[in-house]
Amino acid sequence: MRLKHVKGAEEKIKSAEIVIKNPEQHRGNYMNLFQKKSPLHIEIGMGKGHFIIEKAKRNPNINFIGIEKFDSVIVRAIEKAEELKLPNLRFIRMDATEIQTIFDHEIDLIYLNFSDPWPKNRHENRRLSSPIFLKRYESLFQNDIIIEMKTDNRHLFEYSIISFNELKYHIEEISLNLHEENLEDNIETEYEQKFSLKGFPIYKIRVRKQI
Repeated sequence: MRLKHVKGAEEKIKSAEIVIKNPEQHRGNYMNLFQKKSPLHIEIGMGKGHFIIEKAKRNPNINFIGIEKFDSVIVRAIEKAEELKLPNLRFIRMDATEIQTIFDHEIDLIYLNFSDPWPKNRHENRRLSSPIFLKRYESLFQNDIIIEMKTDNRHLFEYSIISFNELKYHIEEISLNLHEENLEDNIETEYEQKFSLKGFPIYKIRVRKQI
């Protein structure tokens, strides 16, 4: 569910130091924005930022960029992150359809957490795990392509497995009910907490493709 309009959100985003302005200007040089030249992980569709903020807190030797297109959502992530002042965390406000225009062979891992399932067949190409998006991601990675995905939507999960298989990805990890495994290192997103409390199974997959 999208947040309603947040007054002053646009101004807050423009003034926040954690937000990367004009990201296309940094294409190929994102390491220069961080204190350490570390592996770079991105989350596409970070929502209010709970997952990626916690990732950055727990993993100081990895740099993180959260990507979100809705002002009313990213502004909440900014508010949380500004209190912590994490040197390994940045945000970008943009639509993921332009993702290949701002990164160039510099990403190590992509997180897709509870992406919009776009259930209608005519909207298939809008799914972040569709073949058209998977092909966009290929130019982002500097080494092997690694994607981690979590969702509560079984149809999207099954569709994603088919997409990964079609493009010759190797499945490294898969879970049909993540919370039954009681993994200590699992960081829950806002949606994950909501759906798991309702008893919905959480699906997870990690895939890799050599380039």
